[in-house]
Amino acid sequence: MKKLVAFFLASFLFCGSVSAERYVALGDSLAAGQTPYTEIDAGYTDFIALQLAGHEKLTSFSKQLAFPGYTVADVLARVKQDGQQLEQATLITISAGANDLLPLVSYRPATGTVQYSQLAVNFSLNRARENYVELLKEIKQHAPKAKVYVMGYYFPYVSLHTSQRAGVEQQLDLLNQILEKVATEAGAVFVPVSFSAKNRYLPNIGDVHPNQLGYMEMANAFLKVYGLPALTSMQLPAPNPLTFEEIAEQQRRLESPEPEGVALKPIEDYAVYYGYALFERFFL
Repeated sequence: MKKLVAFFLASFLFCGSVSAERYVALGDSLAAGQTPYTEIDAGYTDFIALQLAGHEKLTSFSKQLAFPGYTVADVLARVKQDGQQLEQATLITISAGANDLLPLVSYRPATGTVQYSQLAVNFSLNRARENYVELLKEIKQHAPKAKVYVMGYYFPYVSLHTSQRAGVEQQLDLLNQILEKVATEAGAVFVPVSFSAKNRYLPNIGDVHPNQLGYMEMANAFLKVYGLPALTSMQLPAPNPLTFEEIAEQQRRLESPEPEGVALKPIEDYAVYYGYALFERFFL
């Protein structure tokens, strides 16, 4: 077995050309790669990195600043705290905004119904807009040379009744319009995302996160705008989800190694998820 490299929270290094990207992913659970079953696996950001590496356009990749549940305000606060991690970035993607909206929507997947307060939604969307403007300014200060891509959102409610669908789609469309407007005004690029085969990409009607095929569609939406060929399902790695508890344990072991002479549990699974095995599989 080839020697494995220890990785910390999804950072890994590739050898690429001089013009290759230093890619940093920011945002919520979609940027982190959360599965439809409350686990973490390779997601759209990993697949973007995979395709960039395959075309010798990747020097490094990190999603340390992506975390499930993050609102736009959370991403902004994280960038203010850890902005030094962006200083060498040449490519940044952001998924943020859904957690400003979706928690306000009470969704009952079994009956296909939703409830929400329009006033609360309007207030939250305006706050997300204000925070996004500040977020893009903050990113510009830390990474003035980076090209920034703002990811849009797909419609997540597979079982929603037709009679209520239009109203919810209108709110999501408004979020995407806000994201596109603030991105354009800041000199960033908006990436529209939609799923044509929702049941195929969103297998758990009680969860808004996509499977690997859905994340591939998100990556391909970016790659189309960026100017690289789309990924195919044949290029995807085998699923290798980790629970949040397993990730926390792996992080603990990396930060606090066991005393010398104490056998460690192999970290192959951890390395597989955080990128080395993808690189090893396709490029070594």
